[in-house]
Amino acid sequence: MTTLSTKTFATMVSDQVTSIQSKASQLINFTIGSVLRALVETNAAMGLWLQSMIIQVLGITRASTSTDTDLDSWMADYGVTRIAATVAVGEVTFSRFTPTAQAIVPLGSIVQTADGTLQFQVVADLANAAYTDAGYVIAAGVASLTVPVEALVAGASGNAAANQVTALAQTILYVDTVNNADAFGEGADAETDTALRTRFVAYIASLSKATVTAIGYAIAAAELGAYYSIVENKRYDGIDDLGYFYVVVDDGTGSPSADFITTVTNAIDAVRPVTVRFGVYTPNVVHAAVAMTVTVASGYDATATKALATTALQTYVNSLALGQTLEYTRLASIAYGASAGVKNVTGVTLNSGTADLTVTTQQVIKYSTVAVS
Repeated sequence: MTTLSTKTFATMVSDQVTSIQSKASQLINFTIGSVLRALVETNAAMGLWLQSMIIQVLGITRASTSTDTDLDSWMADYGVTRIAATVAVGEVTFSRFTPTAQAIVPLGSIVQTADGTLQFQVVADLANAAYTDAGYVIAAGVASLTVPVEALVAGASGNAAANQVTALAQTILYVDTVNNADAFGEGADAETDTALRTRFVAYIASLSKATVTAIGYAIAAAELGAYYSIVENKRYDGIDDLGYFYVVVDDGTGSPSADFITTVTNAIDAVRPVTVRFGVYTPNVVHAAVAMTVTVASGYDATATKALATTALQTYVNSLALGQTLEYTRLASIAYGASAGVKNVTGVTLNSGTADLTVTTQQVIKYSTVAVS
């Protein structure tokens, strides 16, 4: 942003007093509470307001300093839009203590976490044998039924951990409990201002098309959080092949869907050079088994503290990008950073050893087990 020669309130008052006294020395009463002092301070306050407006206008007219909707409107002039947040999805199981009567779970039924901060609604699954136009039917004699749900509010906060969605937001006749045996996924926050600015730079660089940058931008714009590696003039099996390139792409799960691969393939095809061939592949998942012993400090709940360490380790391992090494020594650091209650970390192993876990650009690391004892 252009550097402005701004002034403080005190400086504005002082400059006005000096100017007035230099032109009318007889007007010398500028003590606090005097009429002239009040006029000068009023002018200074107005000057500060005008100064702040100028700074604000300068801020919202540049991509590097504007934020939120102002940044969106700036990017819209170039046809670039922020990647929106996505809703978390998962499955919950409705159960009842006495399954003598038929029950129906209507579409749109709301379930939530125990504290009510996260809510999810039942959605349609035409492939579910229990699905009908009225909702999901739990037949007489059937004690439970598992159905899909999605978060009411988009964002990563909806990725509830296993066994967190345990409350019915409204009564469902002949249904007593609800629970999610597995964690929810796919919820992602909207693209941040920083990420949008970075992608915009890639967009400008991609306008020449037929470049690695253009292909990378096309992939990044296909879906929020896409990771990729591009290898030129080689086939996936490593054999040289001039005029061919392949892309390994991941959506963060390690097992991207066929729809995701199709979306990425179409995006690449729109910017690839003519006659150049390419292939798109999902990553090979390399599993990491992490184990350690945590000593909990006095005054902290041992179970809760170890659970925090477990979650932190799981999140870190699953956040590694394609080809990124899982460093053995970092595991203890992640555990320490999970809670102030982690007093000591010992017996750390990674796949039963103490070496880093390295992978190629065709591979991504995901945890298989994280055992914190």
